[in-house]
Amino acid sequence: MAAETNAHPASAPLSASVSGSVFTSEVCRDSDRFGALEAEWTALFRRSRTATPFQSHSWLHSWWLSYGTPGRLRIVIVRKGDELVAAAPLMLVRRPLPVLVQLGGTISDFSDVLLDDSCADAAASALAKALAGAARTAVIDLREVRPGAAAERVFGCWDGPRLRRADSPCLELPAVPIEELISRLPSSRAQRVRAKLRKADKLGIDEREVPEDEIPAAVERLLALHRLQWQGRKVTPEHLSTRFSEHLARSVRAMVSCGDARVTEFRLDGALVASDLTLMSAQLSGGYLYGADPVLRERKVDVASLLLRNGAQHITAAGGATLSMLRGNEPYKRHWRPETVRNQRMLLSRRWLAPSLRALAAGAAGRDLAATLVKRVRDDAGAGKD
Repeated sequence: MAAETNAHPASAPLSASVSGSVFTSEVCRDSDRFGALEAEWTALFRRSRTATPFQSHSWLHSWWLSYGTPGRLRIVIVRKGDELVAAAPLMLVRRPLPVLVQLGGTISDFSDVLLDDSCADAAASALAKALAGAARTAVIDLREVRPGAAAERVFGCWDGPRLRRADSPCLELPAVPIEELISRLPSSRAQRVRAKLRKADKLGIDEREVPEDEIPAAVERLLALHRLQWQGRKVTPEHLSTRFSEHLARSVRAMVSCGDARVTEFRLDGALVASDLTLMSAQLSGGYLYGADPVLRERKVDVASLLLRNGAQHITAAGGATLSMLRGNEPYKRHWRPETVRNQRMLLSRRWLAPSLRALAAGAAGRDLAATLVKRVRDDAGAGKD
């Protein structure tokens, strides 16, 4: 087993030549080897139109260093000649059935494979064959796949049992200036938002984009503000963990250096009062995490509007298409009349593993139903108190 864990299988032809080139595949099981793929991976990431920031090498490799289990890495890569044209960042888990899941875990809002836009259909077919070979006795479980993602092409050409299910809801806005976003609101709410933004400007809140060399310290400050903001309230426990802060500092510094992330700090009278981390790709930009000093709430500053204005300004300048509010259906997001876009869950298996695939899907459906019932009971209990 140890030999299998550390081996780098020789590439093997997958199909006849396409435009004079042969597709070859490889399964990377070694963290250092994954790290060495950075330049090739980043070049492919730039050629994958539908990729989100969570498919960048900086995010995924850092995540693996903080969250991965040695011996479980399964990066499936496909080359056309010498050029990397497809990649699926996976790891092996047992639930208790063997399952290949995507890197990034629950702290990543979207997952996907990467396909070179110049040969996307052929690369998807080659990647599907490589995945079938890599899966062996495991079911492939692709969570949080955004509609239109590259993984849809792989799903479409999969030769075996497959299932598609709904996953988390995400809220999205068009990439337009803040005034256009405000104009989408009812007139009374639009007037209130404009008044709140004017108040923030009158207070003299300064915005500053943090340079790369200051990112580790800026991430520490952001997380400290995030803890302060949620003090005494229910907070995501993982956001308080050491491994999360280490992953964020490491990945964000690398992402800022190549334009895939931005940290903005907001100061009032010289004191840091808010900090925002935005992750970016060619088509999509989304505020990932922010922290705000409760003093802003006391001074009636609308932090959400302040951050949204900043995000809208940057994505319109960059020419992006979607200002994403990422996963979650929180009421404060609904105020902006966003479009609800439902992520997808895609399950793939070899033919003899169809029972395992169905069992995995049934278990997921049962958990989803239980969560829905619990939420309904809690909502009903809250309504009864009112």
